[in-house]
Amino acid sequence: MRPIDLFRLFVLAAIWGGSFLFMRVTVPVLGAVPTAFGRVTLATAGLLALVAVMRVSWDFKGMFKQAVFLGVINSGIPFLMFAFAAQVLPAGYSAILNATVPLMGILIGSTCFGERVGWVKLAGVALGLSGVAILTGAGPLALTPAVLAGVGACLIATACYGLAGFLTRRWIVQRGGLDSRLVALGSQIGAVLFMAACLAWQLVTTPMVMPAVDAKVWMALLALGLVCTSFAYILYFRLLSDVGPIKAMMVTFLIPVFGVLWGWLLLDEKLSLAHAIGGGLVAAAIWLVAKPDRPRAAV
Repeated sequence: MRPIDLFRLFVLAAIWGGSFLFMRVTVPVLGAVPTAFGRVTLATAGLLALVAVMRVSWDFKGMFKQAVFLGVINSGIPFLMFAFAAQVLPAGYSAILNATVPLMGILIGSTCFGERVGWVKLAGVALGLSGVAILTGAGPLALTPAVLAGVGACLIATACYGLAGFLTRRWIVQRGGLDSRLVALGSQIGAVLFMAACLAWQLVTTPMVMPAVDAKVWMALLALGLVCTSFAYILYFRLLSDVGPIKAMMVTFLIPVFGVLWGWLLLDEKLSLAHAIGGGLVAAAIWLVAKPDRPRAAV
């Protein structure tokens, strides 16, 4: 990877690492569906403003439908699943489960898209997952049905992320590419349409009562939509275009590390030897997966 790609990777991980904390603030008050709907709506508004200010041409090159459908897979479903999980799982657990995205990407890529994955990258994924497991030094949650449902929701989300990386390459990159700002905008429009349907269904089936909402909840929702989604997805699609889906998905190994860092800096949580060992394994995993493949010898 180029230095600029590594920089984007770390910035993206830092931003997305904070998203799980914000969801733990908003979901208990607003609910899973309203939180996910508010997140994608704010993200779309932010991207519309950005596109207008930067005078980006609205030329989707015939790929608007693909970008919209991509948004359902890459934003709508995962955001809803992680918001659902935030009702029962601590932020750190969701962030740790999010680290299964590269594994999902490798499984989906090798079985559905003919992706060739060498032993070095497989070893990197295994090493990274080992590091993430060590970072769970605080101890496991009791495996109640609610917790298992939350874990299942997180795994559905990571499978969607893994699939979306390859669909982006097939539908967008291999068809000539598209401005990352337009890909992000189109995908969030798709996510808004999906979440609007989910919210309408919930309003019909389960009448909602608007609770009293503290200012910090609104601030957390704004951060989720504008920073953790609209800005972050511009970075992500640019990274995806430059380095490919497997390497771009390595951002998920860094997210738990940043979750621990934010906890130490902002919540006065204590660091332990498990954090140092786990962080070192994650760093080694990123190096293994990000390093260039050896050229094959001519036969």
